[in-house]
Amino acid sequence: MSSSSWSCFGNSPSNLQRFLQCVTPVIPSQILPQSCFNDLNSKWQPIGKDTIECFSLKDLWDRFYEWSAYGAGTSVETENGETVVHYYVPYLSAIQIYTNKSIAASRNRREDSDGVECESDSWSDDSGSDNLCRSVSNDSSKSWDAISEDSSSEQEGSCQAKDKLGHLYLNYTEMSSPYQRVPLMEKIPELAESYPELMTLKSVDLSPASWMAVSWYPIYTIPSRKNDKDMEACFLTYHTLSSSFQDSAMEHDGMDIDKDVSCSNGWENIVGEDCKEKKSGSISLPPFGLATYKMQTDIWLNTDPEDYERISYLCSAADSWLKQLNIDHHDFNFFTSNSTL
Repeated sequence: MSSSSWSCFGNSPSNLQRFLQCVTPVIPSQILPQSCFNDLNSKWQPIGKDTIECFSLKDLWDRFYEWSAYGAGTSVETENGETVVHYYVPYLSAIQIYTNKSIAASRNRREDSDGVECESDSWSDDSGSDNLCRSVSNDSSKSWDAISEDSSSEQEGSCQAKDKLGHLYLNYTEMSSPYQRVPLMEKIPELAESYPELMTLKSVDLSPASWMAVSWYPIYTIPSRKNDKDMEACFLTYHTLSSSFQDSAMEHDGMDIDKDVSCSNGWENIVGEDCKEKKSGSISLPPFGLATYKMQTDIWLNTDPEDYERISYLCSAADSWLKQLNIDHHDFNFFTSNSTL
């Protein structure tokens, strides 16, 4: 990693800053002609542009393939000055995909005037409301169930209130114990058996209310350490899935649903300039929200008060996002009820 990546921190990024940059997906971008989407009459699409930059969800999932198999390695500087590489495996904690209602009907492949093929996926509203608002729950331990019972009770009612945000295609919340979960790249194909568009949708097909949360659990450290209690920290990161946030501010039905991922409070400085800006030919999805579990602040944060303020902002942004969308997120409840922040 080049020193320029951390120009906004000086020479001393915190371990948490390094982690957040490490787990920021960088996805190949696609450039599509605006004419491909003119017929959608979509309030979510940017207007007045000849092209739209976007990414496919399949490319996003592919970015998690290696992390799911081997872990994402982040450098951690210990209290005694030793630098180790700590590896984390990603698990899908929650995901909500909202599409524009106008694309719920089947769309045919066609070509624009320049001969550029516009490829669109198709599905219908015939899948039934029970499938559209489904929260999957596996068997879990009694200790985990103490949180599960409270968080699952409002799932169905909250789904009904979200029609104004677009067409709810997928609503999944992981409820099982961390020890019973499978890595993200095993969970996505499992969900895709019931929701095949999970592998074909593009970010321009999604409303700004689309998001996912990824839980990160440690697996090993290189070099190995005898006492790894200070390396037991777990993290929950929140990422938007829609292209709309890169194009314009959104306010919908009285809800400023994009305020929590705005840069007005300096959250982008946490993960560095490389993650804030799009690289050529790619789009990055830095976390807009965060929750932590068993994180020792003296190891993961700098003594600089601004470091604490920025992390506190990320945690508040996640809480605000969930409240605006009326979501009771199981893992967020567990993490925050046991947080050291």
